[in-house]
Amino acid sequence: MIYPWGTERRIHAYSDYFKEVFGERVQKLTIDAGFTCPNRDGTVGRGGCTFCDNKAFNPSYNDPDKPVRQQLEEGIEFHRVRYRRVKKYLAYFQAYSNTYAPLDKLKQIYQPALDHPGVVGIVIGTRPDCISAEKLDYFAELSKERYVAIEYGIESVYNKTLDRVNRGHTFEETRWAVKETARRGIHTGGHIILGLPGEQENQWIDSARILSELPLSSIKFHQLQVVKGTEMAKEFMKYPEHFHQFELDAYLDLLCKIVERLNPAFVLERIAGEVGPGMSLYKGWGIRYDQVLHRFEKLLEERNSWQGKYFKQN
Repeated sequence: MIYPWGTERRIHAYSDYFKEVFGERVQKLTIDAGFTCPNRDGTVGRGGCTFCDNKAFNPSYNDPDKPVRQQLEEGIEFHRVRYRRVKKYLAYFQAYSNTYAPLDKLKQIYQPALDHPGVVGIVIGTRPDCISAEKLDYFAELSKERYVAIEYGIESVYNKTLDRVNRGHTFEETRWAVKETARRGIHTGGHIILGLPGEQENQWIDSARILSELPLSSIKFHQLQVVKGTEMAKEFMKYPEHFHQFELDAYLDLLCKIVERLNPAFVLERIAGEVGPGMSLYKGWGIRYDQVLHRFEKLLEERNSWQGKYFKQN
């Protein structure tokens, strides 16, 4: 069976999307450009999101004290052994909020990446409250020449949860940012955490319907990781009963229910997250991401299901 996205895979897979856009595999190179966030510096709050520790997700070559060009070169070397045939790269500004600066400053930060001969585009990770019409107009112009994606940390569609984890913005701000970004023709991504305290399975499943109403281009799902040293880790130690630790089979079952209701036009970038060994208070699954993805697609096959099977267009 050929699915709406034009392949026999039961999900609208990110790797297939890249091959369609670029004609070959493209590798993301993460960059830590030394940004911070408005809920860290006092603009909207202090302490940051309770779950946040970017060090848990950054590769070893990321260091804000290193120039962007150096991080790119070290990233290429880091991936060269595993992905020998890769010739094209995306500069992924990932750590914290990578639009949280005046536009002139942002241009200075991005330019070394855009000047690198192997870089075909940029991916900008940020928050919905760190974007403006002026910045989006710049990205829209840039996207006429290069691949540009803005990836928003949505995390939850429920304001009560966003407040509980000290997110510092509302889902209404997310909706505005996503719509304004997509309206300008910019690839618009979103990131969701499954398992945040206070939420239940029916809410996670219904989030697929709510998210599907947004003009997103792509989406990532991560299971909650309670990283040692964070404010959430302190909360977990006091109130473990407030948290839901997913066993792998239970998580994949939940994800099936979500993906079945997800807009089939969305490119599914990731279905789970990974942190460094020993960094999370949760027990790990003991397998790598590619194995998790394989088991997920196998489960969809066993259920004769696929992304968007129960999606309803409003």
